[in-house]
Amino acid sequence: MNAGYAARRDALVAALAAARAPVRLAKDTSNLFRDREEAERTRLDVRAFRNVLAVDPGAGFVESEGMTPYGELVDATLARGVMPGVVPQLRSITIGGAVAGIGIESSSFRLGLVHETVEELDILCGDARVVTATAANEHRDLFFGFPNSYGTLGYALRVKARAFPVKRFVRLEHVHHDDPERFFANLAAVCASAADFVDGTVFGPRAMVLSVGHFTDEAPYTSDYSFERIYWRSVRDRDEDYLTTRDYLWRWDTDWFWCSKNLYAQNPIVRRLLGRRRLNSVFYTKVMRWNARVGLTRLRDRLLGLHPESVIQDVDIPLARAAEFLDFLLAEIGILPVWICPFRAHRRGARFPLYPVDPAALYINFGFWDTVRTRERHPPGHFNRLVERKVAALGGIKSLYSESYFDRDEFWSIYDRDAYAALKRRYDPEGRFPDLYDKTVLRQ
Repeated sequence: MNAGYAARRDALVAALAAARAPVRLAKDTSNLFRDREEAERTRLDVRAFRNVLAVDPGAGFVESEGMTPYGELVDATLARGVMPGVVPQLRSITIGGAVAGIGIESSSFRLGLVHETVEELDILCGDARVVTATAANEHRDLFFGFPNSYGTLGYALRVKARAFPVKRFVRLEHVHHDDPERFFANLAAVCASAADFVDGTVFGPRAMVLSVGHFTDEAPYTSDYSFERIYWRSVRDRDEDYLTTRDYLWRWDTDWFWCSKNLYAQNPIVRRLLGRRRLNSVFYTKVMRWNARVGLTRLRDRLLGLHPESVIQDVDIPLARAAEFLDFLLAEIGILPVWICPFRAHRRGARFPLYPVDPAALYINFGFWDTVRTRERHPPGHFNRLVERKVAALGGIKSLYSESYFDRDEFWSIYDRDAYAALKRRYDPEGRFPDLYDKTVLRQ
């Protein structure tokens, strides 16, 4: 046991034992995209829990404290010739957050979601215990119930996850399509191949690109998308590309996929003024949260007579219904581009009750993040509700990091009320942490 970690853990346990409910974390970053009521709460300071504790390439694991951002975790592992099995797209995402939420990336078609790469968790529970949960010990109910719990069952203080060997470079092939059915059929075929990475981008109803990555020891050149050049544009313009492995893992971070457009950061002049240091998800998140507080964008929309609704969603649809969902998305929501990321369950015999998926199915993650603005006024959550209903009709499921509008019974029919209630009784009997529905839908 790392002595520094043990001291930090014990101090936090004492702080929680003395705290009055309700409790929330004090931390520097968050990748939750939903407004919250700022109720009176005791804050637990977990900012010191951001240390990489061990990297063991031979045994194939990395051990880290829960608040460690993936940017720092990747630096530590690449220095030893390995990477975490699934590295979410933004360096500001923490490993504990990716386990308590739903983390995905282009290796997920082989390795599943982030939580499926985890071997062991130290979880700070509401009753001021720290339990070590694995897939086989007496806390396996919490191990499998923790993903998609968003801090309502406890907080991951230590995570031991699988790590895999890497090579120096990634060769990318961008395969262009003009038909959704063929695009998804090709994607499924590639997922059955020996590729290392698979994702895609939809630019329009007749413009889709499948990006397939393979590790390689040599590269005739490498492209740099960390400053003046923009990765998402290259996907549409190129057939082949080479990136260093590190740059590949953060290819989306420089422009927050394409959402940096909202800060005009894709304008060459603005881009140079911002400089390389500010072109990343950490800076964009700070600006976004500042704007949410002061309301500049809301004022602009009101002056223009527009009614905005933020539609920031990641939804997972079975492959057989993916083309149908894309038709709906383009017709009813209209957000472009759309990120496409396939995944299938890696632990085929396991069931994660708060994020149940068919272990035999290939799922397609659709990521779409923008504001829908209309001249017509709609009820609050109108477009998000359209998405939620369509996802349910197609047998899919959605992540809870952003706005949700389910009614209570509908929500618990999806996310397993009974399993969650049993976990609450065992690990947070006094209700120090909020209820999952209250936190993710009511935003309390």
